[in-house]
Amino acid sequence: MGVNASLDLPSNIALVHEWFTPRSTGGAENVVKVVDDLLTEISSQPELFSLVNEENLPKSSWLFNRKVRTTFIQKLPFGISHVQKYLPLLPFAIEQLDLDKYPLVISSSHLVAKGILTSPDQLHISYVHTPVRYAWDQMNIYLKRSLLRRMGLGLLIRWQLHALRQWDQLSSSRIDYLLANSNFTAKRIWKYWKRRSEVIHPPVNVERFDWNKPREDFYLSVCRLVPNKRVDLLVRAFNRLKLPLIVVGDGVEKAYLKNLAGPTVQILGFQSMEKIENLMSQCRAFVYAGIEDFGITPVEAMAAGAPVIAFGKGGVLDTVKCFNSNLSKGSTGLLFPDQTVNSLVEAIEFFKGKQLWRDLNPELIRDWANQFSQDSFKIRFEKTINRVWREHINSCDITTSGIRS
Repeated sequence: MGVNASLDLPSNIALVHEWFTPRSTGGAENVVKVVDDLLTEISSQPELFSLVNEENLPKSSWLFNRKVRTTFIQKLPFGISHVQKYLPLLPFAIEQLDLDKYPLVISSSHLVAKGILTSPDQLHISYVHTPVRYAWDQMNIYLKRSLLRRMGLGLLIRWQLHALRQWDQLSSSRIDYLLANSNFTAKRIWKYWKRRSEVIHPPVNVERFDWNKPREDFYLSVCRLVPNKRVDLLVRAFNRLKLPLIVVGDGVEKAYLKNLAGPTVQILGFQSMEKIENLMSQCRAFVYAGIEDFGITPVEAMAAGAPVIAFGKGGVLDTVKCFNSNLSKGSTGLLFPDQTVNSLVEAIEFFKGKQLWRDLNPELIRDWANQFSQDSFKIRFEKTINRVWREHINSCDITTSGIRS
């Protein structure tokens, strides 16, 4: 690259994500969509890469008829529908993607996407949703109810996760610039990879929620029904309090939670977006007991004007302004200190006894949530990648000049 090279973003950009499938869509996939939209607006439409893909088949998908380059996992039996079953092969598979012709590579990673191979002349920016949860601090939580563990394969799984931890740490050194979705994720990146990262909160479609509806006398939880979300704590707490709780979501713990639920707790399972939007706009409060790297659903609930009652650890520390004696005006919820039934019960009793839903103004809660909008994300992301790209170009020029001299 010469000293007169343009500092504009290159026209050929690669965008890498773990997988594109209708079976697994959420906040990470929304980040990819918004980044794709942004790059198309300011430079050119990026070329997409992933382990597997079938998201471009449904006509309703944003990827309909879009070309996505995939790995050999795509052709393995049940590779598309059960890609995670091939976990031991995924680090090797992602390294087989050929990205040589792309000066700028952006990865969206929660598992292995960050492990792609690039040259010193290429710039690799990785937006990290989390270092692999089930390989690091949440390993025992995931293994606790694992079917494979109950089949006597627990030691084998632990060995595979040990190998994954080694690769995860090693591959993190390949990234040129790291972005984290929250301060909590940035701390985990430093803990496990010893890398600094810049925090850019992910985009949330706050505009689709109505904050100005009358509140009804029920509490709401919306999440995947998996062990680390700790919905069991919510169910036990509301059983004890005999207060109405509606749980929306699907997952491996659905049957277990239905058996656990008392008469005031409804486990609705999967619901449409429209149904969720209405519930968030009408609930007395949104409750959450898990530890999220960021946590999009609490932000969505606040966009709908609902106060949030959540365990005070993880991404909610970035997103929920906790009510206390020093901060009442402008508060958006209540954080409880311990991940226990008793701590949650005390928080709900305080919320109910003080009638905090009257003090926590829905319009102010919505205004706070607006800072996590898609437009806010685009502004910060564009500013960052432009700055990092300029630094990369300048460093390449300096290196080239040094070689010539």
